[in-house]
Amino acid sequence: MQDQSIQVRQTISRGSARFFDQYRLFIRQRGLAFETEKTYCMWARRFIRHMGYESPAQFKVADIEAFLTHLGNDRFCASATQKTALNALVFLFREFLKKNTDALNFTYAKAKRKVPVVLSREEAATILNQLTGTRKLGIQLMYGCGLRVNEVTRLRVKDIDLDNDGIYIMEAKGGKSRRTLLPRSIKPQLAKQIEFVRLQLAADVEVGKAGVFMPSALEKKWPHAQFELGWQYLFPAQGYSVDPRSGTERRHHVTARLFQRAIKEAVIKSGLHKRVTCHTFRHSFATELLRQGTDLRNIQEILGHSSIETTQIYTHVVGLHERGMVSPVDL
Repeated sequence: MQDQSIQVRQTISRGSARFFDQYRLFIRQRGLAFETEKTYCMWARRFIRHMGYESPAQFKVADIEAFLTHLGNDRFCASATQKTALNALVFLFREFLKKNTDALNFTYAKAKRKVPVVLSREEAATILNQLTGTRKLGIQLMYGCGLRVNEVTRLRVKDIDLDNDGIYIMEAKGGKSRRTLLPRSIKPQLAKQIEFVRLQLAADVEVGKAGVFMPSALEKKWPHAQFELGWQYLFPAQGYSVDPRSGTERRHHVTARLFQRAIKEAVIKSGLHKRVTCHTFRHSFATELLRQGTDLRNIQEILGHSSIETTQIYTHVVGLHERGMVSPVDL
């Protein structure tokens, strides 16, 4: 089968003297997510290259401001990008290098809160009707459960609670977990997908390539769990991949790109002129709940938002007609 690359943490020797090896180990000791690790290391590399540093002894806190100004003035980066870079570099200096950053005085322009684009029920149905198979099922989970695309790709069979109409998101953003509702209309498709995974697992066992990545060192705690159906990914990749951490060739989950491409193609076929992404379906899910009169706190919990302010943006999306407003042209 075709080999596919896996974006996972690789094992690093604690005895390595390389700067970025030590930095990665420090990030992991802090328990930060792999996506955070990649982001922090990326900004550290860009900063070092831009400043022309050759050793950590040359690092200066004052250079952070110069770098961020470069991003805004020369690279035309958005304020959100500057904010991410600032957070990454403050972590590098204050936490890893133990340098005082209190004198840092950089103010980036605050990003203007944009009202998210949402789909009507008819538009969502039109797009979904252009899709089939696992692509359709994955996007139905985004729209019907409010899942992020990476949450869909990382779902495992055990996370699907068909009997109680629920889904557990155990590998959510920020390392948090939550439970959301499961649309009854897609339960037959989910049962069929789970059966497909069961048969595929049996086939992988026959060729000696069964097993799946176990989070949080559970592979040592439960060495046989990786071969159980419940721990298999709901959307496994078509081919095998070599896990760079262990060198084991096994099946990983599909990538977000599978669903992103599917949505792009479906939108074109649908003839819609809105910019639709995977996250658009999550926005549409939240908006539908709000239209039904669901309390904001409940929506916040289902979406996994840390702050209610993030959830409140959907109050600006609900149609003006639904608030009792009528244009004078329609009177």
